[in-house]
Amino acid sequence: MTDAAPSVPKLPWFRRRTALLVLLAVVAIVAARVVYAYASFPGDRTPEGAYLRVAIAVNRGRAEDFFAYTETRAQHAAYTIRDYRKKARERVLSAYPEPERTRLAQEYAAEAGAPDGADVFALYAKRYGWMTRLRRDLSGIKKVDLAGDRATVETAHGTRYPFRRRENGIWGLTLFTPVLDAEAERAARDFSVIDKAAADFERAAPPAQPSSAPPTPSAAASP
Repeated sequence: MTDAAPSVPKLPWFRRRTALLVLLAVVAIVAARVVYAYASFPGDRTPEGAYLRVAIAVNRGRAEDFFAYTETRAQHAAYTIRDYRKKARERVLSAYPEPERTRLAQEYAAEAGAPDGADVFALYAKRYGWMTRLRRDLSGIKKVDLAGDRATVETAHGTRYPFRRRENGIWGLTLFTPVLDAEAERAARDFSVIDKAAADFERAAPPAQPSSAPPTPSAAASP
């Protein structure tokens, strides 16, 4: 009877090599999936791509991230709001009496201090609950209807999102333009009223009192 050959234990270097090969295979699979996802993701110069970027920003809870995917009119309105609120606040601080000075300065502080139109957009998205609305309604794309520079993305839930192609070719959501336009017009009207009132306050202000400091003595005459 022949005895079976004793088993030879695997060397440590062989086990390390096998583990390394498995790790490299996993990394290669993950990298291939990332490259495929990136290559197959539609560009923002398509309505589908713009819609998906809006959906990503909503899922992250960052309204400012999809400001670039609103239409041009909405973006201009956001900057107009910021500029008029800044000018109005400056006039209030320079000419208004208390307590209106403090009240209005605080009321306009957020919009006036916004670094960018995207930050103004985020303020209004929070104020009007736009993110909650979008988070509830956004879903997969069912179909896209194109008509020249306009497009409508219909989701699996049946919600329809209107887009307009901007001058740079990127598609922008038009859903919030009417609200931003109205807010920009209101900011312009508010500034006009505040500027006029500030001028009235400046005219009614008492004249500056002359300095009560004693006159500087003249130099003593030479003998």
